[in-house]
Amino acid sequence: MAHTRSVRTACAVALLCRAPIPGFAKTRLIPHLGEMQTARLQEELILQAVETALDAEVGPVELWCDPDESHPFFGKLIKKFPVRLTAQPRGDRGMRLHTCAAGALTVADGVILMGVDCALLQAYHLQEAADALARGTDVAIAPADDGTYVLLALKHASARLFDGIPWGTSLVLAETQARIAQLGWRCHTLETLWNVNTPDEHYRWRLILEAHPDLRRRQQF
Repeated sequence: MAHTRSVRTACAVALLCRAPIPGFAKTRLIPHLGEMQTARLQEELILQAVETALDAEVGPVELWCDPDESHPFFGKLIKKFPVRLTAQPRGDRGMRLHTCAAGALTVADGVILMGVDCALLQAYHLQEAADALARGTDVAIAPADDGTYVLLALKHASARLFDGIPWGTSLVLAETQARIAQLGWRCHTLETLWNVNTPDEHYRWRLILEAHPDLRRRQQF
């Protein structure tokens, strides 16, 4: 059963993800894996991200689902995990991120925005971000090695942080950091990680799974 919002919390986790629909999720990997296998990979990444967010124990976890929360996979998730499901708002990525952040900050003092593409993201990364906010930092960011970021923790919601960002390019991180500076926000930077979006990144991730079978068990219901 999905948890509902109640009392205000110190921190919340907003996990943005696409439904594992063949041809809809992880589109850059479709030529490499095919639509069905790519959808299965999306299921694995969502499951791992949910378990990571819950293991961190920094606050309630809400999945913002694209295009909505009606996919059967999400139904299976809420039967097993104490998470809330919400349909992602319409608009470009910046508008969706801002809406998710603003919504979470109505019931929490801080929010951690994360996706599912970074399979290396661990509970201690979320704990580090939450701790930074608790110490008075305005924002914490975990860079990705492709010039984007894999996690963004905020104490404030500002559309200026997201408007006009060149999403999907290697300029995302640098432009976001420039916006943070313009806003005068104190920023904590976590270690640099990488996403699973390309065939080479997928191969790297599979090598890690072969070396650490315990991670594979986390990807199954």
